[in-house]
Amino acid sequence: MLLFLVAGILLQTDSGLGGLPFYNGFYYNHVMNDRGDGNGEIHFNGIKLVVETPGDPTFSHRGTNVTLSCQYHYDPPLDKPRKIRIKWSKLREDSTKDRDVLVAAGLKHRSFGDFSGRTHLQRDSPGDASLVIRDLRLDDGGKYRCEVIDGLEDESGIVDLELRGIVFPYQPPHGRYMLNFHEAEKTCEEQDAVIASFEQLFKSWEEGLDWCNAGWLADGTVQYPITVSRTPCGGRAMAPGIRSYGERHKNLHRFDVFCFSSYLKGEVYYLPRAQKFTLEEAKQACQDDKAEIAKVGQLYSAWEFHKLDRCDAGWLADGSVRYPIVSPRPKCGPPEPGIRSFGFPKHGKFGAYCYKRN
Repeated sequence: MLLFLVAGILLQTDSGLGGLPFYNGFYYNHVMNDRGDGNGEIHFNGIKLVVETPGDPTFSHRGTNVTLSCQYHYDPPLDKPRKIRIKWSKLREDSTKDRDVLVAAGLKHRSFGDFSGRTHLQRDSPGDASLVIRDLRLDDGGKYRCEVIDGLEDESGIVDLELRGIVFPYQPPHGRYMLNFHEAEKTCEEQDAVIASFEQLFKSWEEGLDWCNAGWLADGTVQYPITVSRTPCGGRAMAPGIRSYGERHKNLHRFDVFCFSSYLKGEVYYLPRAQKFTLEEAKQACQDDKAEIAKVGQLYSAWEFHKLDRCDAGWLADGSVRYPIVSPRPKCGPPEPGIRSFGFPKHGKFGAYCYKRN
């Protein structure tokens, strides 16, 4: 039975796909023999394939291009180059199957899913397997695996891509603890954001984020950051840190959510009009100004990266009324910088925050 299985696999490798060998997670050589003659499986006999990736994270932000460094060599060096395959994949937050990004064989490569048309290998020098990603998106952040395959021998390294951004807690208009995991993901996307990772929440806690409502994270856990211990938030005896409810059922359990946004591809501004608006009037006023009403993630990004500071409450797309304060001052809320919120008013008129793309 095993012999038939092996024979079946070898026959499939000759089928090809778009000019590349059969793809089953790796690209294998068409010919796999035991001679080690450069056309098939190699017997390394003391020769080691070495893959090197940076130990520190690579930092970037939304909308830019980034290169994830990956170099390989043989130790000791070989007399002539060998046919190798390169595979890049993205590790998932919940530790399920890696997400395919790109595979390459010789000068041919194929990228997958949302990475199609945005990725290629750098190939600046022999042994360069670095991945170039263009026009970074919010969900591109995370850990990537660079894998180099020589016949049946393969080595890999991990590259950590961190997007510079901001984490913000979000509670929907219909109240606290109303979102299952899938609704939480969609909610963040609707606010020009993605659901935050634990690493992003932890970094925000280190920078001072304190929030006593539990929210979903990308790995399916529910957690919340506390910088000042207090009775309703785990108790005064518990040290500051990330409080965790652990992994929860993604369909049945309901909480708030922590979202993550990064640099904007446009500008958020307070509409300079003397009159105030209802929500629908605010949406129309932004459209009349050749813009659109801003989303919550966009307001947070403008506050964090463009230092938007305005002591005027304005409508946002989700029906909330908020305003950003960089320099606290009298009559503009608490003594700390932040996004002030009036919640989701059912009545009343306010200003409008608009977003105009570059």
